[in-house]
Amino acid sequence: MATTKAEPKSSVATQVAEPLSSKSEKNYHGLTRRQMVDIYRLMFLSRRLDDREIMLKRQQRTFFQISGAGHEALLVAAGMALRSGYDWFYPYYRDRALDLTLGMPPYDQLLEAVGSGEAPCSGGRQMPSHWGTPKLHIVSQSSPTGTQLLQAIGCAEAGRYFSRNPEAAKKHEDDYRAFKDVQFHGDEVTYVSCGEGSTSEGEFWEALNTASNQKLPVLFLVEDNEYAISVPVEVQTPGGSISQLIAGFPNFHLAQCDGTDPVASYATLTKAVEYCRAGKGPALVHGKVIRPYSHSLSDDEKLYRPDAERQKDAQRDPITRMQMFLIRENILDENGINKLEKQVEEEIQEATDRALAAALPPSGSWKAFIYSPNIDPASPSFATEPLREGAEKTMADLINVCLRDEMRRDPRILVFGEDVADCSREEYLKQKQVKGKGGVFKLTANLQREFGSERVFNSPLAEANIVGRATGMATRGLKPVAEIQFFDYIWPAMHQLHNELPVIRWRSNNNFSCPIVLRVAIGGYLTGGAIYHSQSGESIFTHIPGLRVCFPSNALDANGLLRTAIRCDDPVLFLEHKRLYREPFGRAPYPGPDFMVPFANARVWKEGRDLSLITYGAVVPRALQAAQRIEREQGISVEIIDLRTLSPYDWEAIATSVRKTSRVIVAHEDMLSFGYGAEIAARIADELFEDLDAPVRRVAAADSFVAYQPKLEDEILPQASDLYKAMEELAKF
Repeated sequence: MATTKAEPKSSVATQVAEPLSSKSEKNYHGLTRRQMVDIYRLMFLSRRLDDREIMLKRQQRTFFQISGAGHEALLVAAGMALRSGYDWFYPYYRDRALDLTLGMPPYDQLLEAVGSGEAPCSGGRQMPSHWGTPKLHIVSQSSPTGTQLLQAIGCAEAGRYFSRNPEAAKKHEDDYRAFKDVQFHGDEVTYVSCGEGSTSEGEFWEALNTASNQKLPVLFLVEDNEYAISVPVEVQTPGGSISQLIAGFPNFHLAQCDGTDPVASYATLTKAVEYCRAGKGPALVHGKVIRPYSHSLSDDEKLYRPDAERQKDAQRDPITRMQMFLIRENILDENGINKLEKQVEEEIQEATDRALAAALPPSGSWKAFIYSPNIDPASPSFATEPLREGAEKTMADLINVCLRDEMRRDPRILVFGEDVADCSREEYLKQKQVKGKGGVFKLTANLQREFGSERVFNSPLAEANIVGRATGMATRGLKPVAEIQFFDYIWPAMHQLHNELPVIRWRSNNNFSCPIVLRVAIGGYLTGGAIYHSQSGESIFTHIPGLRVCFPSNALDANGLLRTAIRCDDPVLFLEHKRLYREPFGRAPYPGPDFMVPFANARVWKEGRDLSLITYGAVVPRALQAAQRIEREQGISVEIIDLRTLSPYDWEAIATSVRKTSRVIVAHEDMLSFGYGAEIAARIADELFEDLDAPVRRVAAADSFVAYQPKLEDEILPQASDLYKAMEELAKF
């Protein structure tokens, strides 16, 4: 934990040219003549690195290139206005010059370009220009436009939380906290950038919304080169100016600048940073830059930009402008500029030779860091016995009590989502005017009362906002236990859930991780839930590497699995079946504050000899009902296996049961086609074929959404009678 204020970083270590002598030291909005030389060196270094990568790509020694050409002046200015290793940075793929200014060596950038196993940002896993360096607080970048914006919001929220609750930053040896080195400063700023095209993404507006509401110290830098690949700004943005559109946001410092002029950019950005650092709120700087090269080497801008337009841009090239500025201001003469550029070329050549000679990633290295190397939630250390105190409680009760117990134990846990607080207007609670909500299913009831609004709070009605912010928080060391109110509405968060949250550890080669828990109410059997309150779809998420998926069927398992999810070091999607929240089935006494269930540890609900039924969730009580009936009526003995976790799942329990009975049904509530059961059935057929006496049978929902009328819902979803029929037919095969 750091608490002292850092000194502003020094200029680049390698000085290549001294400014010409001057009788009096002229000041350029706080920049010295020496710094003006450093600025040009960084700008030129950035441009020539782009050029070198382009050459290497054409020589087929690299595999992709996307440049920051034309953005150099704005980004060097941003790097100088902020503090490396003190502030936090969520750049995008044009920000090469920013990273160089913060202290990333050219060699590191070239290692990424060649995909070396020694590449410090990703170990050969990411495209070039997708950097991430913990030492410099540059968080791992990705390609989807705008997905970094909400993560930056969560990062800023985490910095504020740790500053107000420094004791929460202490390490703890028994869970994920042992592997998180938390750093924070009371006046830190979070930088996040994007192109003007990305401002069309909904997540841009969601980020502005939260930053404005919470007055977060976030600096938004919009790098406007007027093109999103081939789409011009007037097609993307009404009126052609994003800064005009957001002028009504409260608490914001808004400014525009000529992003091809480093001095003007520095002056503008310095004021914006000061505003954020003083705790006044967020800032947005709209920098007008150019794009002298095509979007990437996969694009040809001549197909959509005429020569006249490109020549007009060339007249504003920041490299040429800065050269002329140095000469006009008598800072460097032509010989000084030539000397500087020659040394930059030599530095790049030396870095290139080293990068091309660097080792490739070792064979099989891709297997590392899909999940945490430090904590295995399937290990026996997560197997504890329940205390079983008091009367039996529902699944809803034991989820609520698990959250309460864990929040008492771990001050890093924050609970948020739509409607999860008791009441956002706290005065109503204090004055006892209202009882409080605590979630649409009451699973977070009274948590805000006990832990306060800093730890339990409502989010906007925006699912990407919830998951993106949680990802940023967890990257900094918090443990968000966030909620998506209904599985049916999880889809706006899919970018964050597929392309960001589960892949950050892997793509950064274990430099960053974000072990959040995302609780989601799922499933049908509700009577009247219809299309948008009855969906399943767990197989979509079990298909995502890096994401753990739990699906308990009863109160005790829900409590134990949730505690394991909170204490483990991976992101977990925790699916809670709505029909099971308050069912008489599966109730259990309070198991104590340390009860845990390991992942990939199936539960045998009923021993059997004639056939096995593999299932989970709300199908479990229906399977038990069918199994008890068929044993009573026909003497057929069915073994019921409840998987409990879907990724990872307990293959050994499945295999042991199938070898014993030689017949198997795989049942689930989701649709039959392309469902979760298809994977289990295929693996059984592949690996246990010789143990089978009959084909693998599947029972699942019809390939349809769920209808509103209960009669139709019963026909669509698998019922106990469907399971009974499948058991009867399979036993006779």
